[in-house]
Amino acid sequence: MIVRIMGEGQVRLDDAHFAELNELDDELLEEVESGDEDAFRRTLGTLLDAVRRLGTPLPDEALEPSELILPAPDASLEEVREMLGDEGLIPG
Repeated sequence: MIVRIMGEGQVRLDDAHFAELNELDDELLEEVESGDEDAFRRTLGTLLDAVRRLGTPLPDEALEPSELILPAPDASLEEVREMLGDEGLIPG
């Protein structure tokens, strides 16, 4: 699976990590819905760190279609709320 982190680039991620990322996505969705800015910031950082840690960065010149697009680390709670929709960032 190809994941894009806005403002950073793309990462190739094995589908085996989907469950772990989905759990973090569920947490993020709850925090966005509750408006808990501190928890939102922590979980977004944890989710992005997991993608970076588990994935393999693609070269900057690679333009693969992204299956998931994640917000930038400095995205606001409101920006992420708009991205989440009803299913979260990672459709399950």
